[in-house]
Amino acid sequence: MQASVIFSTYNSEKWLEKVIIGFSVQTYKDFEIIIADDGSREATKNLIDKLRAEIDIPIVHVWQEDNGFQKSQILNKAIIASNSDYLIFTDGDCIPRKDFVQTHIDYREQGYFLSGGYFKLPMSISELISKDDIVNQRCFDLKWLTANGLPNSYKNIKFTAKGFLSKFLNFITPTNASWNGHNSSGWKKDLVEVNGFNQEMQYGGQDRELGERLFNKGLKSKQIRYSAICVHLDHKRGYVNEETWKKNYAIRENTRKNKVIKTPIGIDSN
Repeated sequence: MQASVIFSTYNSEKWLEKVIIGFSVQTYKDFEIIIADDGSREATKNLIDKLRAEIDIPIVHVWQEDNGFQKSQILNKAIIASNSDYLIFTDGDCIPRKDFVQTHIDYREQGYFLSGGYFKLPMSISELISKDDIVNQRCFDLKWLTANGLPNSYKNIKFTAKGFLSKFLNFITPTNASWNGHNSSGWKKDLVEVNGFNQEMQYGGQDRELGERLFNKGLKSKQIRYSAICVHLDHKRGYVNEETWKKNYAIRENTRKNKVIKTPIGIDSN
């Protein structure tokens, strides 16, 4: 097994099915899917069991009881459950283009982690996308997207940039090559050495904080935001609150100021 694709989910079967279909049609096949389930209902398990029988990519379902937003904890459990040396992280609301896994495999390098992005779709298109649209990659076709209401934007170049142009755009983008939970990858040994995600953190910057500790460890990052493409399905965020943001910001400040490498509450707490 050359890679493990890890993503979280919580009571979002409709979006989860679209994401799994996206991974079922990847050009690169030597990987497993690990679903980090932060306390979903029985319907999520039933969907995963159904899809497991329909696709040829192994699916591992890691579940924990619902105790509020505990994404960092379930992602650490997914890291423990992974069966490969290289881990690709995305989200349960991001459909990958068919070359997504191949791109991460092609760019991986010892001493680095990879930093990608996503393309946000409006709710109307998010709901419109069908299994057939994913299998035939219409949801990554700019003409199809604009015909279905996607506004014109300079950001749309993500869907058309190929080869040299995508590499050039990766090079010149002003966006930091940070660890982004929706599209990043790294070596399992590096993630284990920094003790994974900080389980003191709920929603808001926990992925960036992991990346900051990887930098403190001495790793560098590569920008692949115009090469590894995924589309983000729209949804509400009922778990966002100001108090959590302040707490998480203080943790990140401490990580940067004190060059923290290993979080005290992480993988080894499970």
